[in-house]
Amino acid sequence: MAMDAGKAGAVETVRVELGERGYDILIGPGLVEDAGRHIAGVLPGRKLVVMTDSTVAGLHLDPLMRSLAAAGLPVAEPIVVPAGEASKDWTALGGVMDGLLARGIERKSALVALGGGVVGDLGGFAAAIALRGIDFVQVPTTLLAQVDSSVGGKTGINSKHGKNLIGAFHQPRLVLADTGVLDTLPRRELLAGYAEVVKYGLINDPGFFDWLEANGRAVIEGDAAARNHAIRVSCLAKADVVARDEKEGGLRELLNLGHTFGHALEAEAGYGAALLHGEAVSIGMAMAFDLSVRMGLCPAEDAERVRRHLSDAGLPVGAAHLKQAAPHGDWRPETLLAHTAKDKKVKDGKVTFILARGIGRSFRCREVEPADVLAVMARGLEG
Repeated sequence: MAMDAGKAGAVETVRVELGERGYDILIGPGLVEDAGRHIAGVLPGRKLVVMTDSTVAGLHLDPLMRSLAAAGLPVAEPIVVPAGEASKDWTALGGVMDGLLARGIERKSALVALGGGVVGDLGGFAAAIALRGIDFVQVPTTLLAQVDSSVGGKTGINSKHGKNLIGAFHQPRLVLADTGVLDTLPRRELLAGYAEVVKYGLINDPGFFDWLEANGRAVIEGDAAARNHAIRVSCLAKADVVARDEKEGGLRELLNLGHTFGHALEAEAGYGAALLHGEAVSIGMAMAFDLSVRMGLCPAEDAERVRRHLSDAGLPVGAAHLKQAAPHGDWRPETLLAHTAKDKKVKDGKVTFILARGIGRSFRCREVEPADVLAVMARGLEG
């Protein structure tokens, strides 16, 4: 893989190859203001409904609506949901569905999801079930959504039993990853997205992890060329996996590195501001490498490199702070272990962990001793 960062101002295209359902991911600046032209090229003349959240609406909704109108696309009144993970529930989904139906959508209508992972997951799921399925376009406005949740067709909501346990595979028709909007992100949100970028290097691309060790600070601080490169490499990696395993039959499970631990932490934290998804993934990846070392699978120095890079970037690698940030939680290893049993990757009663034989050498493992998991969680809860 080439390590050049490319031209900062250019719009690049990554193709998700799924036959007739394949689609493009466009990456570059100015895509919100130019969204109408791109969407009209894929969905000409379609009646559109834009769905966004209360934070993104104040930042990017007006330029998007102007762009759609300028392209001659009929656009209904937008649907705006409260910002935050709490909107990924049955109540918010019902509100979105009522909003779509009240706007008179037809099978040829399409939803445009403008926002981060919550908006993309919620809007995509609404599109999957509205009239038994309408088209939708992803316009991700966070780094996490641009490199992960907007690509691959996973949509859904949370429940009291766990994260993303209710949903559907529903591929978008187009993804517009406007790198310019990342400048409006709070630093904490940007760092949460960076955790998902690091994940791609840890799964199967040690060269990319090397590049991030040298250039991660530039990505975080806003260097346009470095940021574009990191997003493009991440999207290429995910597009390749999705093309080979669309519905998570095996290979795609590798994309969940850190997520089994992370989802358990999110569940106990209450899916709120105390712990962002990317922060949970960061802690989860540190735990996954610690577990790999404990099981004699991975060199300890590789686990230390992972911890050091995440920590140097400003991401958490331990969960001790949650005892104060989310004091309502039951922060015992046994409680977190119970959450993992509700993970959607459980098969035949066994939890699937994504472990590593080293940086860039991740694999699936279902033969893990609970005692080892508890020991790693105990360390993480004190770190």
